[in-house]
Amino acid sequence: MCRHVAYLGPAVPIGDVLVRPPHALYRQSWAPRRQAHGTVNADGFGVGWYAPGDPVPARYRRSGPIWADTSFADLARVVRTGALLGAVRDATAADPDGEAAAAPFGTDSWLFSHNGAVCGWPHAPARLAAALPPVDLLSLEARCDSALVWALVLRRLRDGYEEPEALAGTTLALAATAPGSRLNFLLTDGETISATAWGDTLWYRADPGRATVVVASEPHDDDPLWTEVPDRTLLTATRTEVLLTPLKEPSA
Repeated sequence: MCRHVAYLGPAVPIGDVLVRPPHALYRQSWAPRRQAHGTVNADGFGVGWYAPGDPVPARYRRSGPIWADTSFADLARVVRTGALLGAVRDATAADPDGEAAAAPFGTDSWLFSHNGAVCGWPHAPARLAAALPPVDLLSLEARCDSALVWALVLRRLRDGYEEPEALAGTTLALAATAPGSRLNFLLTDGETISATAWGDTLWYRADPGRATVVVASEPHDDDPLWTEVPDRTLLTATRTEVLLTPLKEPSA
């Protein structure tokens, strides 16, 4: 279910990350190479990016497949950025929310994406949802599992947790209450990337000499710099450094 990618580096056209590579997110929407769950990601897509001097990212999201949006081709060709998060969606279940259910979700300076599924939705995570302030639930962008996951992460961020801690804590809480869930998360504030590998593939390509890092569900080309992230791992990245931290099962 779903593919996503985050980029930090020199300013480039959005298409250089999402469209031009031979196995870019654009192609992964119909021909992913390492997707074990689902085959086509045509239930929506989105991209969020940061402009110089503005910490609040712009977002462009649609409910249909990325290849059917002719406006996106122009946007990807001319809009330049040094930080972005993009995603294509294969919905866990049919929903009426359209583009509101497509990642990236965003609040303040953050962009967030979820590649996976919460098992037992919507009953299994009900206890976690009930612990959220009512305003958080009333502010959900959509009624899908990923929107609730973002609300859980955002609550931790607003409570003062750093981005990696917020992702790790949410992952372990969901893994305990909804065992078997696939919880690959991607979070950026335009300066750092935090991600989890939990039940699905995650890779990164770091080039410290060029102050560039890409974190993605799967490699978008055959560059030997791509490194696979082990399952049950938290990734934290800047433009010049990548740190991997093992995550323990909740029972451990």
